[in-house]
Amino acid sequence: MAGRSDDRPPAARFSRPSRASRRAGIAAALPVAAIPLAAIPLAALLIAPNAAQAQSAAAGSAVTLDEVVVEGTAGQGAEGAAANGTPAGRSSAAAPEAEARRRLEATPGATAVVGAEQLVGKADVTIADALNSVPGIIASAFLGGNDQPKIHIRGSGLQTNPTERGLLMLQDGLPINRADGSYVVGLIDARLADFIEVFRGYTGNRLGAQTLGGALNFVSPTGSQRPGVAIDAEAGSFGYAMTSASAGTRQGNLDAFGQVSYSTRDGYRDWNDSQRTNVAFNAGAKLGDTVSTRAFFAYTDLGFQVPGPLSRQLFETDPTQAAPGLVPGINAGPNSVRDLPRRDTAQTRGGSRTTATFGDSLFDVAFGYAWTDDTFRFPIGTGYRDTTGGDFTTTMRYAYQPDKSAALPLFEANALYVVGAAGRNYFINNQGAQSLQYGSNDLDAASLSVGAGFNVPVGGLTFSPAIAYQRATRDSDDTYDLSTRPRLVYNQNTGQWIWSTRPATDTSFSRAYDAWTPSFGVSWHPAAGQTMFATVSRSFEAPTFDDLLEPTGGSPNASPIGFLTPDLKAQTATTAEIGWRGTAGRLDWDVVTYYSWLHNELIRTTDGSTASTINADRTSHLGIELGGRLQITDRLSARLAYTFQNFQFDDDPLYGDNEIAGAPRHYVIAALRYAITAPWWVEGEVQWTPQAIPIDNANTFYSDPYAVVNVRTNYAVSPGFSIYGEVRNLFDVDYAGATLVLGQVTQPFQAVFLPGDGRSFYAGTRVRF
Repeated sequence: MAGRSDDRPPAARFSRPSRASRRAGIAAALPVAAIPLAAIPLAALLIAPNAAQAQSAAAGSAVTLDEVVVEGTAGQGAEGAAANGTPAGRSSAAAPEAEARRRLEATPGATAVVGAEQLVGKADVTIADALNSVPGIIASAFLGGNDQPKIHIRGSGLQTNPTERGLLMLQDGLPINRADGSYVVGLIDARLADFIEVFRGYTGNRLGAQTLGGALNFVSPTGSQRPGVAIDAEAGSFGYAMTSASAGTRQGNLDAFGQVSYSTRDGYRDWNDSQRTNVAFNAGAKLGDTVSTRAFFAYTDLGFQVPGPLSRQLFETDPTQAAPGLVPGINAGPNSVRDLPRRDTAQTRGGSRTTATFGDSLFDVAFGYAWTDDTFRFPIGTGYRDTTGGDFTTTMRYAYQPDKSAALPLFEANALYVVGAAGRNYFINNQGAQSLQYGSNDLDAASLSVGAGFNVPVGGLTFSPAIAYQRATRDSDDTYDLSTRPRLVYNQNTGQWIWSTRPATDTSFSRAYDAWTPSFGVSWHPAAGQTMFATVSRSFEAPTFDDLLEPTGGSPNASPIGFLTPDLKAQTATTAEIGWRGTAGRLDWDVVTYYSWLHNELIRTTDGSTASTINADRTSHLGIELGGRLQITDRLSARLAYTFQNFQFDDDPLYGDNEIAGAPRHYVIAALRYAITAPWWVEGEVQWTPQAIPIDNANTFYSDPYAVVNVRTNYAVSPGFSIYGEVRNLFDVDYAGATLVLGQVTQPFQAVFLPGDGRSFYAGTRVRF
């Protein structure tokens, strides 16, 4: 790409650290020792007579037998498949997705379901693209990789850089989060999900979420729902290419589904390439009249370069450049050209879920194990952070539902327990190469959530009281056995690298957090297909190891001098919300407003080199989440997702009543779609942030408002073949899709801006057999 720098070491420009030895160890250990419980149902599948469906996390959902009614086959042409929005070759949503919608729409709280049909016609689909139709979710490009958005709901995890906390991320009902609550957002490929369940706010508590933001559950397709073979391929600007293949089958009452995808991208900026490989498999069976099971396996290999933040002057001059480091009077920030920051993460997951029904009672048990190998090469101010470890998950749910026609069970109880151990090593980053070790810790964490709730109909109302007990432990054992820590400093005036040592202090600690989180909701259905609700709830969120163990004393030209181990408190909140969602004629709507009173909010900021987390005593979060879709004519439709946010400190000793940095006050995504013919449509979309966003909590520095226009089209050539194209950022606007978040900007040339992509073109094809 024009304008790319050539001053990087040739071997390092697109190189990737070798992990062959570690992967060999993982491969040797996992199949036999790591997931024995998951292997038992797999063996049972070989002799089981029936098939099972997808793994929703909605209240009262189960692994059950579903009928196969394939759309886009005999009796339906391409026009029919395109008109109803269902991808050709996919079965009717009468089973898992429609049932999930029915249950979530009846839930007193902010929920949504994103179906695969909502992604049709979109290319280079990221998690942000998949979720931008849901109001209340703010997802924007952050690290410039394949799929590394900065994502938050209601401000939970808002200031983490990158996003590693604030949501419970699930796949098929089992957590992707580590035991300490952290996660790597890029491990999820939204394109591979059959649908996505969104639980905003306290509604995630019944899944075991220990966050203010809630939970997201990515539900995998099954062989019953997607029989046959599918192949997708895409290509586009900035060296982007993607291919995926999937196959599903059902033999009698046994089904199986497998999929694999690979994507690569050179990126809009220098030092911005990325790659991701996903492999997933699941198989399900009905073991008897009352028992069903499903087992699954997934592997993700993710790697991406980090171009780093720019000062306003450099961003306005050339947003494609990588962060150049300290340039007096022009740029103050990390040096990506020299330090070559990059992240490489591999995760292997296996698990099973089994459901048994006895009369009006449902028992649901799931087990999972995940092994994660994560190497993050930060700039010299933090250095290499290498984390390797495993997490074991157990979930148990019980539902009592005497009225089978009810969307929600009369009584439900749940338990989620995640326990994990990891080794974390820190090394100095010497011009992009791993150098001397300066820290080592064994990290052990556990998270427990046990809850119960009712959904009691009284007249025309449903009362939903619930309570949960949540506990989290975080233990660090300092295994670094030297009395001093090495330090490397670059003297920019002389061009010399200087080694020194600093005394090593013990970074061992043991933290425990717990809380009761009650909630009460009442819902009313004023008309068929409509739900009004009001709720009050408590939430609880413990800090992660990234908050509790942080390198300190680093700078753009110097490695850390040691670590901070702050004695942080857990974040708690009381939230009141009301909402109304439903359908009337040609209009669908979903509107929620909430107010949260937070105590000890976890506020994480960075100076561009190192990060630190504090507790803010009192803060408040006010929000309005408004979404809707209108079928204006038979051919023309419109959709809107609008989010209003006002997050503030409350008489804080440092920041007074200032706005909490990083949160856009208004965030709008709106689109118009026109069907030229039944199988061919075009769509225009605008992503609009109309007001400047504070970059620092002192509210002295702001990013500019922006609007980006995207256009796309999709043509269903036949029931099993479609082509599509997309132009993003049609008017080639230079904009900061995200920024770092600071306590206070002390100089106007601070590097904080993370440019969004320029104009780009994509095309793709989808084939179903």
